[in-house]
Amino acid sequence: MTGTTVVFIHGTGVREPRFTALAESVRASLDAERSGLRFVPFYWGDTHGATLGAGGASLPPSTGHARTLAAQDGDGGDIAAWGVLYDDPDAELALAAAAAPPKAERPPGAARPEQSVRVRLGELAAQGDAAAAELGPGLAESATALAAHPLLAPAAAALSPEDLAVLLARALTARVIAAALDADAPLIPDGDTRDAVAACLAETLGAPPAGSGRTLRGRLLRIATGAAARAALRRRRALTEAAHPAAGDILRYLSRGEPLRAELRALIGELHGPVVLIGHSLGGIIALDTLVGAPLPQVRLLVTAGSQGPFLYESGSLPSLTHPQPLPPHVPDWLNLYDPRDLLAYLGAGLFPGRVTDVSVDSRQPFPASHSAYWTNPAVYRHIVGRLP
Repeated sequence: MTGTTVVFIHGTGVREPRFTALAESVRASLDAERSGLRFVPFYWGDTHGATLGAGGASLPPSTGHARTLAAQDGDGGDIAAWGVLYDDPDAELALAAAAAPPKAERPPGAARPEQSVRVRLGELAAQGDAAAAELGPGLAESATALAAHPLLAPAAAALSPEDLAVLLARALTARVIAAALDADAPLIPDGDTRDAVAACLAETLGAPPAGSGRTLRGRLLRIATGAAARAALRRRRALTEAAHPAAGDILRYLSRGEPLRAELRALIGELHGPVVLIGHSLGGIIALDTLVGAPLPQVRLLVTAGSQGPFLYESGSLPSLTHPQPLPPHVPDWLNLYDPRDLLAYLGAGLFPGRVTDVSVDSRQPFPASHSAYWTNPAVYRHIVGRLP
């Protein structure tokens, strides 16, 4: 009997070599949940993705956009605070330094308050990026930068060594994730992974065990909601600003998507046995359009994550189907995964009753990190494997 084949279709802005890393991570995670699956990556970025033919002559100068995050209760407050740190990883350090007492004379030979943690940061940098490998590269560089940061000394004078260690661990964690967001990395760790790494880094820098969660909301939400909210978005994000290639991918697909759909149909036509299409973001739109356009009986399940397909359909923008046309009978079962904090994820069950199953998955990441965190969230794979033929 032929086993199940999974075809993975990436989203906007993904190019090599990042696609290979993304696909390998998805393949390994699926295999960990169910062995024996045939995994087929469908890479369309080079052939069908957008390029700037005149080298970006159409782009206006980049400008910053201020963002203030609203305070929330419970875990949501932590998530809002992390959002501030992703925009400005040194925000909490600056706030602590501002509360430093006036400089006072130290006894001859007395150690400076920041001396011990500066040594620990140097030792951490010497170990490379291994201590935060789950977050991505950049830990060693970030530790070196913090050790030489001019705000380290006043922050150390304002905080206990334990609180300073916790603060610096969060700053290191945020620096690594912010760098991944700046690079539009397709894999962003979920909140549990982030918090675990921050806790380990805090212990390495001198905090007691399980100390990484202390004072995060109280300290940073004063930034998020007060006059000190000066963090600016440094990234021109996918789907929101024309300077980003991801926006071009969407526009090119909506205007000239048939060659891409034809290529996907040809790939599926060569596959045997039950086939499952998994599409992220624009990849989900491509998969849905392809299935609506022509019967592909070997496809038994459509999985979308962070999908705008339902919104495009309802707004009359989906190439293959216009509201209120029903979903054709030949379209297979549709599992639609969405993160409530992903502002680019939409629901389908209300538009296609009985044909779509919407399932919420929480990465515990703020937007836009939440849009790229599906593929590091174990719950995503459990839901997918639970529906595979």
